[in-house]
Amino acid sequence: MLAAVFDFLDGFAARLLKAYSEIGKQLDSLADMISFGFLPGTLVFSVLSVSEAHFFVAFVGFLIPIFSALRLAKFNIDERQTTSFLGLPTPANAIFWGGLIYSYSAFLTESPLFICLFVLISCLLLVSELPMFSLKIKGISWKENKIQYIFMIGSIALIWVMQLNAFAPIIVWYIVFSIVLNFKKKE
Repeated sequence: MLAAVFDFLDGFAARLLKAYSEIGKQLDSLADMISFGFLPGTLVFSVLSVSEAHFFVAFVGFLIPIFSALRLAKFNIDERQTTSFLGLPTPANAIFWGGLIYSYSAFLTESPLFICLFVLISCLLLVSELPMFSLKIKGISWKENKIQYIFMIGSIALIWVMQLNAFAPIIVWYIVFSIVLNFKKKE
């Protein structure tokens, strides 16, 4: 969570100071790879290592950093992702895994197949072409930021009800809301 806060703040500071550079973009992705790719991969590896699964199954967790690297590289060269995203952003994926493991580690250690299935789904979402909205707010008006405000209200409601167990459900809410918005745009 702390890495996500600092990732938001460094991007905010770069936009505020208009301090953009190609090397800065690459270094930001390298930091994201460690914080939001390698870290959740090691968390999944750790949970699978103590599960009932064969030891080699634990290495499934390292698909997360591989697909996170692919997602970050794709983001860096894809000019369609300036105001929104294609695929699940790596910070969202990391928050999902951190929240899931924090809240449900006892269940997860007994369900290695469930973890492996979620790893495959999250890896596919990372590199998918699924349009997902950005949380960047453009001013304070409702009209310009309706999607972001609705998402935040839903997230606050989840935190209110579930407290610290809300982080993985918030990311599921983000994914589902993005899918619903895409269906509405196609109508």
